[in-house]
Amino acid sequence: MQIFTYSEARQKFAEVLEEADSSGKVLIRRKDGRTYSLVPEKGTSSPLDVPSLKAKISSKEIVDIIREGREGE
Repeated sequence: MQIFTYSEARQKFAEVLEEADSSGKVLIRRKDGRTYSLVPEKGTSSPLDVPSLKAKISSKEIVDIIREGREGE
């Protein structure tokens, strides 16, 4: 974990963010001694956000497959 002064953090903000991403946490210290932590948030993605597949199948074939599956129940 790296500590930046307030002035350094302002001047090198992109570097501070990169450091927080790689190490998980960065501290920023002000002249009066107060210290603040910068922690990256975890990515939020939907569990339904899955990559698509390239399939050579028509919509009619998909509907037929679904109907067959429903008839089997």
